[in-house]
Amino acid sequence: MSRYSRTTAPVDVSVGERVIITIKRLGINGEGIGYFRHKIIFISGVLPGEVASVTVTEVAPKFLRGVMTHIEKPSRDRVQPTDPNYGKVGGVELNHMAYAAQVAFKDDVLRQSLEKFAPRDYKDYKIKPGIGMTNHTHYRHKAQFPLAVKNGRIIAGMYAPGTHDLVSITDSITQTKRTMQAINQLVKILNAIDAPIYDFKRHQEGLRTLVVREPASTDDLQVTLISSQENFHGRDLLRDAIRRTMPQVTSLMENVNFQDTSLLWGPNTIHLSGESTITEKLRGNKYVLSPEAFFQLNPVQTEQLYNIALRALALSKDDKLIDAYAGVGTLGLSAARHVAEVRGMEVIPAAVRDAQHNAEINGITNAHYTVGKAEAVIPRWHKEGFIPTALIVDPPRTGLDIALRKTIIQEKPAKFVYISCNPSTLARDLVTLTEAYDVDWLQSIDMFPETARCECIVKLSLRK
Repeated sequence: MSRYSRTTAPVDVSVGERVIITIKRLGINGEGIGYFRHKIIFISGVLPGEVASVTVTEVAPKFLRGVMTHIEKPSRDRVQPTDPNYGKVGGVELNHMAYAAQVAFKDDVLRQSLEKFAPRDYKDYKIKPGIGMTNHTHYRHKAQFPLAVKNGRIIAGMYAPGTHDLVSITDSITQTKRTMQAINQLVKILNAIDAPIYDFKRHQEGLRTLVVREPASTDDLQVTLISSQENFHGRDLLRDAIRRTMPQVTSLMENVNFQDTSLLWGPNTIHLSGESTITEKLRGNKYVLSPEAFFQLNPVQTEQLYNIALRALALSKDDKLIDAYAGVGTLGLSAARHVAEVRGMEVIPAAVRDAQHNAEINGITNAHYTVGKAEAVIPRWHKEGFIPTALIVDPPRTGLDIALRKTIIQEKPAKFVYISCNPSTLARDLVTLTEAYDVDWLQSIDMFPETARCECIVKLSLRK
């Protein structure tokens, strides 16, 4: 029985009713977990050990949901939220929690996920203490905010949880000040020229999203306008206004996403002004970034993450390393000078072009990148005679495809590190991977302070 499953029997409680709940712990999304008459209830904005007055908002067969209306007994870890958007949008859901407690919570998230999926010998896994940040605000070097028209004004922001209601964001404790200044300037320009804003309900074409990216190590600033159609009305006027009033923008791009979808990026990217890329530096290498290319949002913790991951691999000059989900090549190129050869793959062609270019500008000749899915590319390389001795994977939140898990089990590289941004899919994947590997240790790195998101490094060793 799950640690949360007390009962599914009907509970005599109604929506709108107020109840007193003792919070037992936080769930993996940062929500408080308690019980009312032996039935689990999920509550946001509370902390373990607190006693809270809660208004019931949902009564389901297996659980309840509620909102905190008053803290009867506060936790010692409770602090006053400092983000102006706390409680209105996601992304700062732990802003009421002392930072040391946030880091400890993310270790507990790992434990919860392992208990849920129960991979081989999970109770014996060593979970190293999580690594937090000294300065844990203004760490996000990329802002991507949807646009909407509200009360006759164009706004950029984030959606209120579970709704299509866009909340205007003009300040944020997680975004760098430079990215927020750029967002605010852009919104001002959009209003001044009365730019068309996309509205899928009314089939109105226009701008969908603003994306601003600021490298940590250079003075570059990239703005990407995501629109629903190429040459939208007023595009040239907007381009000229940005060039005239925002000289800090070194790269101005447009991405066209014509589909009614929640996906951010469309298939076509157009160069509007300045350079087509920006440059970042990491661990002694330069990286050229196109708008769609993935690059970690928190450069301080990325340095920590890569240092630990590469030390865990313990690479030698004889190793042949595969860098799966390679992005623009940051991990593989960081390791290239320590191995015989690096090969990586990525499904985004622009990212592969960036990775190849990044290898060239850094004078790295033993790294090669290709477009494709790892589960298809690795067996092809095997047939060609490339047998990896080391593997590093850094998948998206969906984790490893089942076909890739099986491929890894068949390939059996001796050195293996898994970087995860989702403990649930990590624990699921370990069920398969531990058919051939032992888990030496896990360690969380707090890449996203003030949020419930958890990044983790796992060192695995081939079982003998």
